[in-house]
Amino acid sequence: MMKTVLITGANRGIGFELVKQYLKSGADVYAVCRHTSEALSATQAHIIEGIDVTSPGCIESLRDQVPVLDILINNAGILRDEVLGQIDYASVQEQWQVNTLGPLRVTETLLSHIRDGGKIAFITSRMGSMADNTSGGRYGYRMSKAALNAAATSVAHDVAHRDISVAILHPGYVQTEMVGGRGDIAPAEAAQRLCTRIDELNMSNSGTFWHSNGSELPW
Repeated sequence: MMKTVLITGANRGIGFELVKQYLKSGADVYAVCRHTSEALSATQAHIIEGIDVTSPGCIESLRDQVPVLDILINNAGILRDEVLGQIDYASVQEQWQVNTLGPLRVTETLLSHIRDGGKIAFITSRMGSMADNTSGGRYGYRMSKAALNAAATSVAHDVAHRDISVAILHPGYVQTEMVGGRGDIAPAEAAQRLCTRIDELNMSNSGTFWHSNGSELPW
């Protein structure tokens, strides 16, 4: 049976590669973004642009544009850099709005559109792990991803009665615009790995924290 998948932050990077992967698998894909890209527009995805995940009004309008979903992938996010002693608190708040409240807002608003037995994936980061933090810095990003992990864990408990499973996934250090093209894995490979992890997701591993390479991560 054809799956219906919604992906946020779908116009570039990991999000765009996820769109391509799911289209290749035969899924009906809804690609959500603020502004589409030439590459995204050339795909067969249903493109819903003009959606800012920090805007309640935008997310309400999104709810009216999508059908029943099998998989919701919260991928949209931003990365900034802060150094202790020179922290830009406006930057920290911006990352909190996009990386933490945005995915939670999308999930809560679209929850009635996710079928029983469906799946929700949160693309987070191992930089939100306390145990894995050995270098400090990146205050806004680390804090926003740690909070996202906490929110995703709560969502996993709260939707379990509907047999909806929740993935909390670190894509890897991916060569995207977000990190200036640095990284050790291409977006296409990261997306392929993420799709595998989502495919393996079930109620027994719902709410756990995984690297896209298949290794479980510490909180």
